[in-house]
Amino acid sequence: MSRGEFQSISSAINAESLIDKEGKEFIRQNLAYMKFSVEEKLLENPLLFRTPIVRNGKKATAGYDPETWKRWIEEERE
Repeated sequence: MSRGEFQSISSAINAESLIDKEGKEFIRQNLAYMKFSVEEKLLENPLLFRTPIVRNGKKATAGYDPETWKRWIEEERE
């Protein structure tokens, strides 16, 4: 993900929520006990992203969130 796309997504949702804190890479790097720049860490290691990242215009979600996706579809129909 480019820095510009990251900034666009993190303006829609908290950048902290983009990190998969239960993922193997997060655990392997022992990041739970370290201070780091979320943006820099995610951009240098894409395996840390919580997926899927779904965008809808200026809105975005990270992780499996079918309820939000359904709401977006319903809003589009109105």
